[in-house]
Formats: sequence, structure tokens, C-alpha cells
Amino acid sequence: MTAGHQIGEREAERQARLLAAEVQATELFAEVQARGLVAPGRRDREVSDAIRDLAHDMFGVEKFWHKRIVRSGPHTMEPYGANPPDRVIEADDVVMCDFGPIFDGWEADFGRTFVLGDDPVKHRLRDDLATIFAAGQRHFLDHPGITGEQLFTHVLGLIADAGWKHAAAHAGHLIGEFPHDRIDDDKISLYITHGSDQPMRRPDSSGRACHWILEVHIVDRQRGIGGFYEQLLDLEHASGTADQQA
Repeated sequence: MTAGHQIGEREAERQARLLAAEVQATELFAEVQARGLVAPGRRDREVSDAIRDLAHDMFGVEKFWHKRIVRSGPHTMEPYGANPPDRVIEADDVVMCDFGPIFDGWEADFGRTFVLGDDPVKHRLRDDLATIFAAGQRHFLDHPGITGEQLFTHVLGLIADAGWKHAAAHAGHLIGEFPHDRIDDDKISLYITHGSDQPMRRPDSSGRACHWILEVHIVDRQRGIGGFYEQLLDLEHASGTADQQA
């Protein structure tokens, strides 16, 4: 077996493991919806703990590679780095969830938005998240040499065209084996953001192919609501772009 063949097999295995982790994350959030874990009267932290416990029961997940986020109401406008106080979910709230479970040593990064009640603007916000993600992914797939900055600029345009504001300094990041390259140590080249001028399709610091998460965090500050959606960008997966609904 040639060295090139071995490298190809290892990369195929990496892709398969990343896709498997995302499928499990998709199944986890489908079960969150089926069990009605995101519900009025529950606290954000209570829902977060319930999802943590469900991940353990379903898949044996012991840890998450980033902090677990469940935010409701006006707290959905806060960026990732914020730590808003715990809050009781109300009957007509938007609730966003951002989890990074580790499945058998492989990272998933998965975000979805739930809408409680019948407010049409909130439902449009949730639905637009999946549409913007899909359009951003298509643009990435259609431009082999695209840089992180170029994709970020395109996603910002998609968000503005849909009538929303973007709530974060980036629109995604590197993903891989746990732990992958220290993204906290490099807020530019390992992110989809301004100044990320390297081609996204490149080797990482260990010579392996880079794989990416695309995340969309949109807000309407006048109404005090936001929503979040994220999953694998560069690999084909079974989860598609259909959003979770509540």
C-alpha cells in the first residue's frame, strides 16, 4: 500500500467519523424535540442539563468541547462569549441551543432554534436560518478556492438581504478530532471571518485536510429576538438543512 493510499484512507475515515458525529447530534436534537424538552416554564439551565443527560443516555457522551448554550427570549441576541443569567422560558419565546458533544473522540458542533407560540416573525426568523445556511453552503461548494473572509462577506450579505442583523464576529470555524487545532489561540485563520485570507480547502497544522462548521446567528434588535443554526459546512451529510421546529 502506497503512502498516498494510506493518507487517502485516513482522510476517508476522518470524514466518516465527522459525519457520524453529526448524524448523532441530529438524532439527539430530534429526540429533544420529540420529548418536548424545550418548553415554557423550564429554565434555560434546566433544559441544558436535560439535553446533556439525554446525550449521555443515547450515546454515552461524557463531555462537550465547548460550553453548552441554551438561551431564550432576549438572551438569544447575546454572542457566544456572553454569559447571561438563567431565565425561565416563556410561552412565546425563541430558544436557541448550541452544543458541542464529543462522540467517541470526535467533535460535533450543532445549533438549532426552537420557536414556542405562533408569532409569524419568530417563525420566519427560524426558517430563514436554514435558508441562509443552505445558500452559504452552496456558495462554498461552488467556489473551490474561497477564503474564510470571502465566505464571511457572502454570508453577511445573505443575512442582510433577508432583513436581519448578524450577531457574531465570525460565521464558523475549524472542526475535527478532539482536541483539534486550538481555535481559541487563533481568532482569524481558523475562523470564517474578516482577515481569514487563506483558502479554506487547505491542510491544517498536522497536514490533514481542514473541515469546517458554518454557523449563522441572526438577530432583530428591535423585537429583542435572535436565532442560531450551525452544522458541518464542507462534508455531505444526512441531516440536511431542515430546521428543528417546536
